[in-house]
Amino acid sequence: MSDSVLDAVLERITFANEETGYTVARVDPGRGGDLVTVVGSLLGVQPGESIRMRGRWGSHPQYGRQFHVDDYSTVLPATIQGIRRYLGSGLIKGIGPVLADKIVMHFGVDALDVIERTPERLIEVPKLGPKRTKLIADAWEEQKAIKEVMIFLQGVGVSTSLAVRIYKQYTDKAIEVVKEEPYKLAADVWGIGFKTADTIAKAVGIPHDSPQRVKAGLAFTLSEATGNGNCFLPENELIGAAIKILQVDAGLVIECLAELITEEGVTREVMPDGEVGIYLNPFHRAEVSLAAQLSRLLNAPDDRLSAFASVSWDRAYAWLGASLADAQQEAVKLALTRKVAVLTGGPGCGKSFTVRSIVRLAVAKGAKVVLAAPTGRAAKRLTELTGHEARTVHRLLELKPGGDAAFDRDRPLDADLVVVDEASMLDLLLANKLAKAVAPGAHLLLVGDVDQLPSVGAGEVLRDVLAEGGPIPSVRLTHVFRQAQESGVVTNAHRINAGEIPIVQGLQDFFLFAVEESEDAAKVTVDVVANRLPRKFGFKPRTDIQVLAPMRGGPAGAGALNTELQEALTPSKPDLPERRFGGRVFRVGDKVTQVRNNYDKGENGVFNGTLGVVTGIDPVEQRLTVRTDEDEDVHYEFGELDELTHAYAMTIHRSQGSEYPCVVIPITTSSWMMLQRNLLYTAVTRAKKVVVLVGSRRAIGQAVRTVGAGRRHTALDHRLARRLGS
Repeated sequence: MSDSVLDAVLERITFANEETGYTVARVDPGRGGDLVTVVGSLLGVQPGESIRMRGRWGSHPQYGRQFHVDDYSTVLPATIQGIRRYLGSGLIKGIGPVLADKIVMHFGVDALDVIERTPERLIEVPKLGPKRTKLIADAWEEQKAIKEVMIFLQGVGVSTSLAVRIYKQYTDKAIEVVKEEPYKLAADVWGIGFKTADTIAKAVGIPHDSPQRVKAGLAFTLSEATGNGNCFLPENELIGAAIKILQVDAGLVIECLAELITEEGVTREVMPDGEVGIYLNPFHRAEVSLAAQLSRLLNAPDDRLSAFASVSWDRAYAWLGASLADAQQEAVKLALTRKVAVLTGGPGCGKSFTVRSIVRLAVAKGAKVVLAAPTGRAAKRLTELTGHEARTVHRLLELKPGGDAAFDRDRPLDADLVVVDEASMLDLLLANKLAKAVAPGAHLLLVGDVDQLPSVGAGEVLRDVLAEGGPIPSVRLTHVFRQAQESGVVTNAHRINAGEIPIVQGLQDFFLFAVEESEDAAKVTVDVVANRLPRKFGFKPRTDIQVLAPMRGGPAGAGALNTELQEALTPSKPDLPERRFGGRVFRVGDKVTQVRNNYDKGENGVFNGTLGVVTGIDPVEQRLTVRTDEDEDVHYEFGELDELTHAYAMTIHRSQGSEYPCVVIPITTSSWMMLQRNLLYTAVTRAKKVVVLVGSRRAIGQAVRTVGAGRRHTALDHRLARRLGS
């Protein structure tokens, strides 16, 4: 069938897949008839835009006549009605429906021409002052520039949703960078990886075997490795992975790696076991630095808690007024007499009571105690536990745009004792910043459950400092107290950790809905969250219940469940604004989470995993507001919404450090490769009161039997042993 052209206004998007870009939309061709269905890649187009689509007409057996879009361009509307709709749709920052009416009433069909050529004339519109006039003129210019970048990127096969980020990064140099240094995009622009940059590079004519391409591929491979938790890659593993991605000769990869090392683009180091490791520089610096900082603290000549060197410990324990088990007594003494110490143990083993005892004794001796945790929820829990204010680590350090901390070695924290809870979440970069900020002579206590999943970011800090025979003093609590033994959640957490199948019958707080198929598991999960749990326990679905899935993809994965749960809990309402970004729709009341570290947002940055609720969407100012779980209002421009994803359901990895009254875990054989003991253990230990498993006994058995997939590539334990002579 021959190609056709269809000019129309986009009315609404009914479906969009953000990964493939495939979109189903309804458009108005302006002929006074019904709306037309169009299908194809239309991500980046917003309702209200006039678009010229090239493609062909076809017929769908169920949905009838459709226009299949091959490519499109946006065009400016020419009619009064079209201009009013275009300006009033929120596409131009600063103009909403009311102001759009006023502008069109005043200038008629010339309205867009006035904004384009003589924006100073906008002041003629009643109640439109110079400040708003300039805002509109600037927004129009930015929109034009973004469109230019968008059109160019479309020509080289890149999704339009990335154009805003590229434009904001490079402004008027955007097209020049894309043409001359496309691999720079992967390093500079969040959301663009090597594969996207490689697609652009190919389109602009950069050779397949260009050293520029090979070096970018090596850096990307290392970056992917850090994203998977590794601090470095063994040299042979790096070369093998890069050859696979780049599809070039091994000799060229080895040559380019040697050049990268010479140029100090990466760091090469021979490990104690003879293995050769290749690091991205920031991770090498952080690992060397963290070992040095912990060594410095442990060996500091001064002691800011010197009062505890001569204390009568029997009297101190008696003063606490509650009996401590032997291991708890040992942990209390260790934290107050050794300058770096670690307290670990599973649920119900008395970690919380031990921490409270340590804080009470320190405060009684007049010590300045500072409490922190990696997430807002964990910090709140620590505050409730101790009665002293706890902050997130990034607020404590007052991280600045770019990631530098206000507190470091030159300006340490005013604290005699620093306690960090949920330390299994501390990645290498954050742990290094924290250790730098602890004053010489002060004590640092890391508290966490080493059997949980390691941090989302690179490193295994808690496991490395707890290395067997290592130099950092530690206590592991193993005795489950009688009160905790009555909890099915605690009992089953320990069973899972010991490789035993959890008990799912006869308990008041641990349940299994047995279903085999992933699609059925998804349906049951939504019903459990929206209906059954609220009915039985009075839980509020949005705030009290968290769905934790082993993976993002698949019918019972976090992605699909978020769509279903959003429809069940926060459906679209005609009187409330919403905003589509890619394949997601954001609504007021949505539960969301941040998916990258952004040091420029909020008071002290917003971090990967920060949870919040959408409290406002302003189509005129093109801004969405999220109230985070740290009770901070954070604003997102509409072009930044790829930093947020829905959090009705999240992956178990993302839930680390948080605790919820109730956790629902869909666990099916479709997640087979992800099913591991520490994954299920981490999910179960996120629940304070109730756990519901939805899925198959076979999948649960697989998770319980499968011990984790081995250690990450880190060398902190070796560095500590070397420095501290263990």
